[in-house]
Amino acid sequence: MTTKIHYLSNLRTESTHVKSGTTILSDAPVDNKGKGETFSPTDLMSNALAQCTLTIMGIKANENGWNIDGSSAELIKVMAANPRRVSEIQIKFTMKGTFDQKTKTILENVGKTCPVSKSLHPDLIQNLVFEWDN
Repeated sequence: MTTKIHYLSNLRTESTHVKSGTTILSDAPVDNKGKGETFSPTDLMSNALAQCTLTIMGIKANENGWNIDGSSAELIKVMAANPRRVSEIQIKFTMKGTFDQKTKTILENVGKTCPVSKSLHPDLIQNLVFEWDN
């Protein structure tokens, strides 16, 4: 088992990572009858794409002795109706490190193939933009 999830009340859940005991709360968003006091489930899904992309890029960087420490991401989640769903995830990555164009391309391509990206529905638009410090 990876995670245990409990419905607390008032459209809030608590997820516990079994191995570490780390917890994450989620609320329904304000526009869907929730309090919006923490991440919504669709926020977490969208966030997972950015985290996974950076993680996979970090793995590739580590394998090659490159350093992307301090890189970051900002994202916008776009919702659609009928059915209610995430229709687009826009992520701007600010990448740290001085690399030639070939290395940047390698890192960007590997990031775009992260497991979360490949697990999302093909109709969901993944708009990933990479800005490099150098």
